[in-house]
Amino acid sequence: MTADRPLRRVVATTDVHSTLGNAASFLTHLHALRPTSLIVDCGDFFEGSGHYRLAHGTIERQILLQLYDVLAPGNHGWPHHFEPDLRRLTVCANAVDTTTGDALFRRVRITDVGGRRVGITAVIGRQAFDSIPIGQRAEHRVTDPVQALREVMLAHHHEVDSWVLLSHSGFDEDLRLAAACPFLDVIFAGHCHSARYGPERVGDTLVVKGHELADGCAIATPVGSGWGTGITRFPDRSPVTTPAELAEVMTGIDEVGKRLSDVLGPVAELYRHQSPDRRRLLVDLASRLRTGLGVDAVILNDTALRPSFLGGHLTLGDLLAIEPFDNQLVHARVPEGFRSDLHGLVAHLTERAGPLVIAPSPLPRGITTVLTTGYLADNYLAGRDQAAGLLLREALKHILTGPVQGGTR
Repeated sequence: MTADRPLRRVVATTDVHSTLGNAASFLTHLHALRPTSLIVDCGDFFEGSGHYRLAHGTIERQILLQLYDVLAPGNHGWPHHFEPDLRRLTVCANAVDTTTGDALFRRVRITDVGGRRVGITAVIGRQAFDSIPIGQRAEHRVTDPVQALREVMLAHHHEVDSWVLLSHSGFDEDLRLAAACPFLDVIFAGHCHSARYGPERVGDTLVVKGHELADGCAIATPVGSGWGTGITRFPDRSPVTTPAELAEVMTGIDEVGKRLSDVLGPVAELYRHQSPDRRRLLVDLASRLRTGLGVDAVILNDTALRPSFLGGHLTLGDLLAIEPFDNQLVHARVPEGFRSDLHGLVAHLTERAGPLVIAPSPLPRGITTVLTTGYLADNYLAGRDQAAGLLLREALKHILTGPVQGGTR
């Protein structure tokens, strides 16, 4: 509860993606700020590491319930925000039920910060929403965020002195939101994973983003008649004294960490002692999948993998850090409308899923199916023809592991 805490500032994390390797520093820092800070998150707290894959979000849920006050939903971990305890913390102005049009979450949270009545609301961008697996959002839709924000402001303007937005839309989109909604004082940005952090001013609105992957946070503080904003990194991985209140969380993190340390084999020399270039790795993967499975074409999206440093031996944690989303490989049907326009198919997929790796390129004429991930098949192609019987991480393990130098594959 915030009523018993004299709040002086708003502290925002974003795109944590279950990154708990620096958890002691991350959590201890938030714990120290919490007595005088409203702690918020801009989405994608879940999914993206072996901790999530092995513990299925139980650790992240515990962290959010212990340390956070307000949450924005992101495309990763969308179903978790419908769990009763987390739903009570979640706000979103533009996510609605497809049938009824009713808001899926509370639209605004109003609280005192620095002597002001501050309205905290959130939006999820259309591109982010569309990237949620279709089965998780089949009964949901998003409305225009500008219209939704204006409606919330008009409904509550008599109760609020300042407006703070938690946005899971991307920094460039947030600059447009700031221009369209000048009543917003601060926009905490999320979703974009860019090197752009701000703060940047649009009129009287400040747009700022904290460092992703549990590396830091953004802070907004009432100053005079306006606001001051900035970003900070959490302390490095040097030993810290963990508060007793966080002991149970840290025990759970450590137990999962032991399982993630299991060694799967030596890293192939090509990828050893570096953070492999994601595109190079995907090109290698697509080529070998096409040859090994004897398929006509392979399509993978860049964001199926995440860069992560590799040492001399591949651990389970390394593998799940690079391929954190448990993608299944499937034979997917090419939509009929694109079978005679494969260039259009590539443009369609790129617009919605981001950069692609395709083998061969250009795609061969006459194909009706491609080997791809279940995510691309279900969301952007015409569904699955059949499973390939192989997980992306299993194929990736074969690429990344190799014999001791001097041996043969």
